[in-house]
Amino acid sequence: MKITAAEVIVTSPTRNFVTLKITTDEGLTGIGDATLNGRELAVAHYLKDHVAQLLIGKDPHAIEDMWQFLYRSSYWRRGPVTMAAIAAVDMALWDIKGKAAGMPVYQLLGGACRRGLSTYGHASGRDVEELFDSIRAEQEHGYTAIRVQTSVPGIKALYGVAAQKQASGERYDYEPAQRTAQPAEEDWDTRAYLRHVPTVFEAVRHEFGPEMILLHDGHHRMTPLQAAQLGKSLEPYDLFWLEDCTPAENQEALRLVRQHTTTPLAIGEVFNTIWDFKDLIREQLIDYVRAASTHFGGISPLKKVMDYAAMYQVKSGFHGPTDVSPVGFAAQVHVGMAIHNFGLQEFMPHSEKTNSVFRQQLTFEGGLLHPGDAPGLGVELDEKEAAKYPYQQAYLPYNRLNDGTVHDW
Repeated sequence: MKITAAEVIVTSPTRNFVTLKITTDEGLTGIGDATLNGRELAVAHYLKDHVAQLLIGKDPHAIEDMWQFLYRSSYWRRGPVTMAAIAAVDMALWDIKGKAAGMPVYQLLGGACRRGLSTYGHASGRDVEELFDSIRAEQEHGYTAIRVQTSVPGIKALYGVAAQKQASGERYDYEPAQRTAQPAEEDWDTRAYLRHVPTVFEAVRHEFGPEMILLHDGHHRMTPLQAAQLGKSLEPYDLFWLEDCTPAENQEALRLVRQHTTTPLAIGEVFNTIWDFKDLIREQLIDYVRAASTHFGGISPLKKVMDYAAMYQVKSGFHGPTDVSPVGFAAQVHVGMAIHNFGLQEFMPHSEKTNSVFRQQLTFEGGLLHPGDAPGLGVELDEKEAAKYPYQQAYLPYNRLNDGTVHDW
């Protein structure tokens, strides 16, 4: 079997997605996700102009060899553009291999370790009552674990609060990237945030009791000492994890956080390779790996980093927002099914328009996700439907402090 074509498809049903479609001389096709929210065309052109021609004539079954070739032959390694492009190839080849074998990808990775993946949903509100309503709505949709985000008095617009004006208006498909010529400017006040968030979790625990699994995302906005302060202040409310409490590029920072709090830590949605996690896992500075298959080079390295993490009792918490396409999401659900050290899977269902473009086998029943048993990844791209939604320029927002200083968003 040989690869005969590699096509890049960009579509924007609700938001922008970049998909690689690989075709073989035996008529099998595979698709992979190369979406990089806010920088989609950078990856699309990387694939079109530098990668696609390298695939023609190659053996689609040689997945590991192809991954190493694309990673090492470019010389300039890592980074979200390169790794998203490699991820798309890797996913598409696993999709083809599954179809050739007549098996879902998780079977090729060693078979199922569980009936399905435990998931968490997303609740948010501009005040406590709106937040309570949002939590109840998530419970009604079957979620037993819920990420809680809240507006903060004095901050006009805050990441993760779906009722704000920048939200798309659809319950799950919260899209902060806006179709504007310049990125939207938002505001931030760390001290106000640190004062307010513990009071919100106190109210949630009082209303919903001790059994509900709660999570929170700090979105890289705190210094290490501030992150330690937040983690300690949230200890009475028994969080499943505190996510991205501080920018983890400075990995030593997590040592300070660990010294001051026992709140579990999840990090890594902006990481691109196993090297970003190496010291954090080896020194047990985190509890959950937040990598996303699309930005991490695909299925192959995601499985490897979790095998490494297993030696240190670190579990998965893969990034699963709706700017990872249904293809990329399916890829990491297959990994989650096959690894022993699974933790929890983020799940934000895509919009109806997106689901009309990407036909899926995924099911969510009884609080558990399952990728389905169709051969390959279980997702097919409807190219006619995709063509109805052309690319639209979009930028993620950014933050400034009260004095005008640019801050982490």
